[in-house]
Amino acid sequence: MSEPAGSAGSRSWTGVVRRRAVAALPPEQLLPETQPAYVASWIYVFGVLSIAALMVVVASGTLIALEGPAWYHISTVGHFVNSMHLWSVELRFFFMVVHLWAKFFKAAWRGKRALTWITGALAFVGSVATAFTGYLVQTNFDSQLIATQAKDGLNSVGIGAWFNVLNTGQMLLWHILLLPLVLGVLVVLHVLLVRRHGVVPPFGAGDGSEVAEGLDLTRPRTPGDGGAEEGRGGRKPPVGAARGDQQVRLTERGGAPQAADPCKPPVGAGRRGPAVAWADPAL
Repeated sequence: MSEPAGSAGSRSWTGVVRRRAVAALPPEQLLPETQPAYVASWIYVFGVLSIAALMVVVASGTLIALEGPAWYHISTVGHFVNSMHLWSVELRFFFMVVHLWAKFFKAAWRGKRALTWITGALAFVGSVATAFTGYLVQTNFDSQLIATQAKDGLNSVGIGAWFNVLNTGQMLLWHILLLPLVLGVLVVLHVLLVRRHGVVPPFGAGDGSEVAEGLDLTRPRTPGDGGAEEGRGGRKPPVGAARGDQQVRLTERGGAPQAADPCKPPVGAGRRGPAVAWADPAL
């Protein structure tokens, strides 16, 4: 996409920000049309499920904040929305824990993804703090018990006066404004980093840095470039499969060739054995 005339050398801050943003995260990486084949595994869905649960948490929490405690303590609809808010939080933590452990055992910091891993871990910690303040503002006996028990622990480390869990107004501010703002920034940054560096591949498929370099992991590659072809459990394409612009094909008399290297004549050519036709791309 070409820029308007005179904007290529523009020194305005808007032009600088736009060029750097496009260079760091091109549109085809921000909104890709394809993903590597290994993303079809079920273990890769828990990150998206965590975001989906977060959307339900935000939507139900917004209704609760607008209607107030009397609504979700007395109204039938309020009870339902309050329960949906609670159980969406529970599901979010389940999805996050599975996602976190799955990425830990996949060493998700490979291929220049250290910042992706860090932002994901910080988002988990921020979710714990947000959920904790949410329990404190329930305005019921449960929240009173949690607050009185937490007060002693926070006072013991010297932050009880600054972070007063018995102050419902202060905890409400932390829960509906400050912590969700920080958490939202971390989640957005985490997703953008995933788009920039790609989804971490399984072990044996490389470190995944090929995604950042613009290579397509959905296409089987030759053994020489050490990619996805050899990394999926040691399985290789069947003999006779297309390799780039060259292909080994069998004749009506033939059987399976003994070698699939397109740079050499197949085994059996020029001697007794299965007749194999070698496709030369130059012809």
